Amino acid sequence: MSPDVDEAVDAFIGALVDDDPQQLYERAPCGYLSTTPDGTIVKVNQTFLLLTGYRKQDVIGRTRFDQLLTAGGRIYHETHYAPMLRMQGVAREIAFDLICAGGGRLPVLVNSVLERDLRGNARVIRTAIFDATQRREYERELLRAKQRAEASEAHAVSLARTLQQTLIPPNPPEIPRLDVAAIYRPAGDGREVGGDFYDVFQIGDDDWVVAIGDVCGKGAEAAVVTALARFTLRAATVQHREPARALRVLNEVLQRHDATRFCTVALVRLTRTDGSWRAVLCCAGHPLPLLRSADGQITEAGRPGALLGVLAEPALHDTELTLAPGEVLLLFTDGVPEGRRGSQFYGEQRTLRVLGQPAVSAAAYPAALLEDVLAFQAGYARDDIAIVAVRVPEAGTR
Repeated sequence: MSPDVDEAVDAFIGALVDDDPQQLYERAPCGYLSTTPDGTIVKVNQTFLLLTGYRKQDVIGRTRFDQLLTAGGRIYHETHYAPMLRMQGVAREIAFDLICAGGGRLPVLVNSVLERDLRGNARVIRTAIFDATQRREYERELLRAKQRAEASEAHAVSLARTLQQTLIPPNPPEIPRLDVAAIYRPAGDGREVGGDFYDVFQIGDDDWVVAIGDVCGKGAEAAVVTALARFTLRAATVQHREPARALRVLNEVLQRHDATRFCTVALVRLTRTDGSWRAVLCCAGHPLPLLRSADGQITEAGRPGALLGVLAEPALHDTELTLAPGEVLLLFTDGVPEGRRGSQFYGEQRTLRVLGQPAVSAAAYPAALLEDVLAFQAGYARDDIAIVAVRVPEAGTR
């Protein structure tokens, strides 16, 4: 408040102590004014004059209250404020800008009461005016902060989506005599970077690696660990043919990394031999892949192993199997079996039912499984979902 208003407050306190009604009115900590029903000002207190810079002779009997308002304020006065007073007899905390004597604007909050005579006819409008300069600036700062936050959030969303695209290959590469398909769905609305990833890459002629994993948590730190895991596996599988040894390299890297993040991984080394493919599989804390035979029988593939980034010597086991024509190996993250609807989980049986349906391409299985998991959750993915299907085509189909 201005020094003059501070002085008015001090005078008000003094008048309160002395119990002087005139001074209580004149030196009140808010402006008071009284108007006729048509808004003509008939009485003002000293505080109102100090706030606005007017003299009594400038306003009393000569000015209507709405004439002190800005153009927008006059419209609101006519369409809302005045009708509210007439119908309800009171209007509270109405925000206006008053035009002061020097032409400046004063943000104020207005409380008004309409007094009526015994016959119910409007007699006088009594109005209290509070200086809202600091409140208005606070509201503006809140708005600016909100706008900055929205802009920052939009930037973060864009960054997250861009980063996610660098972590998840858009489509697996074409592999001669092998049908590979993958799909990825981020949790929720995709605003936050998740930790699920997959990768399919070549080591040599008829020698390929399929990896799928899940870094705990979400956000930037999880994204860093996801990228670290993915590119560490690419380097480690070049040096080590056995998936278990490559995963131990990743475990050492994660333990040396500052971030306290662990991850699960299923790693498969695929080598073509005549008409079939030799697969060596290792699972580190990851859901075991499912193997669908050509006649529709489904079994789990591999052995459970310890997750990575926690133990210095995790228990990891390589499992060798042969993928014959017509067989499908399905890998997925825990967003599939742990999809939730209330207290129910999507679970293994629903996954088996989808995989049990015959299909002529690998792409059909990830698409059908994702659709079923999302339908189970009413279209809302509560966790990231990554699915990879590897199918050996039957003779003459590819």
